[in-house]
Amino acid sequence: MGSSFRAFLNSPVGPKTTHFWGPVANWGFVAAGLADMKKPPEMISGNMTAVMCVYSALFMRFAWMVKPRNYLLLACHASNEAVQLCQLSRWAKGNGY
Repeated sequence: MGSSFRAFLNSPVGPKTTHFWGPVANWGFVAAGLADMKKPPEMISGNMTAVMCVYSALFMRFAWMVKPRNYLLLACHASNEAVQLCQLSRWAKGNGY
């Protein structure tokens, strides 16, 4: 095993911690949002999409402020924020806003 891989394995944000597995699991939100792009805007819940936007914005800040800084979580929630804002835009246009 290479020393750089071993360093990653044992790092404070490596796969032995929730700082790694939490963001990995959260990529499911991004995948679900992307899959929902094919659905008609009438099926989008404006309330839930707005909540997901707030949730991702809060966790982006958390990922930036936590020590050690969690770039994987930041990338995950930035991606989810983009997807959810796109969905919110589709919902708003579909409802005449």
